[in-house]
Amino acid sequence: MRTALVLGTGLIGTSAALALSARGVRVHLGDRDPERVRTAASLGAGTEGEPEGTVDLAVVAVPPAHIASAVAEVQRRGLARGVIDVGSVKGGPARELARLGGDPASYLGSHPMAGSEKSGPLAASADLFEGRPWVLTPVGAGSQGGRGTDTEVLNLALELIALCGAVPVVMEADAHDRAVALVSHMPQLLSSMVAARLESADETAVRLCGQGIRDVTRIAASDPGMWVDILSANPGPVADILAALARDLEGTVGALRSLESAQEGERSAGAAGVEELLRRGNAGRVRVPGKHGQAPAVYESVIVMISDRPGELARIFADAGAAGVNIEDVRIEHATGQQAGYVQLMVEPGAVRALERELRERGWAMRAA
Repeated sequence: MRTALVLGTGLIGTSAALALSARGVRVHLGDRDPERVRTAASLGAGTEGEPEGTVDLAVVAVPPAHIASAVAEVQRRGLARGVIDVGSVKGGPARELARLGGDPASYLGSHPMAGSEKSGPLAASADLFEGRPWVLTPVGAGSQGGRGTDTEVLNLALELIALCGAVPVVMEADAHDRAVALVSHMPQLLSSMVAARLESADETAVRLCGQGIRDVTRIAASDPGMWVDILSANPGPVADILAALARDLEGTVGALRSLESAQEGERSAGAAGVEELLRRGNAGRVRVPGKHGQAPAVYESVIVMISDRPGELARIFADAGAAGVNIEDVRIEHATGQQAGYVQLMVEPGAVRALERELRERGWAMRAA
């Protein structure tokens, strides 16, 4: 791939453009908002304006409701040999493109499973997709009354994914939409629902927020307008999952009410109901892929007290390296009202003693995990 056109210079479009430009692809940028194009170009994502001739691949990075019309326009004008979109919903845009008379042979739906609670070109990064799944939903021969996705377009998409450092995953479009409803769209709504409980909460309660509530509400900072666009394109599957969650919630509320009962039998039944939900949560959590997409590993924690000063994290990582210990994951918990906190270092179980010994010798204070 030598040339590309990126339409839509938000987080995903600009990140893809940055990755391609960094690897020598000549990228042209387009967006309805000229200011976003100028910003993306100033970051080194490409050049403003349409190409003079036909590019190898067009990447459509617009809201789901506009994907089909944008793809059809690129095809009608012959701007690219192949067209992919990077929207988070796949079935609806593909059917709409067919309704508009678009060519399924030169089009391929795709969805990079990467993002951020931040949006816009300034949030973009050339390494946003590194190691992340990138779903492809090619149209099969005979589907939607026409030819399937051309091999040339599929190969261009695979080259794009390789240049972005992502991992290709092939799925059927509607299966993809059901999957992202479960692992992306539903969690966004739940995070927002939890965060919404804090809006009118007493200030004293809010000051007690710890790492758990921060983890749960992180993605609640996402752009509401963007999520209305996404959810409007995939409402049915998301509603189905929320309905199942509502049944779980109703059962849990009943179990908690039973724990208030004066009858021992009801209290026991309530405790059993809550425990069953928590056990199901344990079973589901262990299915979440771990490092490099592999089966989740069991790590142990070394919790270190750290002051809020520049260079402290770098120093603790360097000291861990001196012990020959690899940090598999890290979390930071800030202490309320103090210029300090705790760093939770996740390591292989066999490395705990060596790491604790090295850190103590270098003056770090630790808390029991």
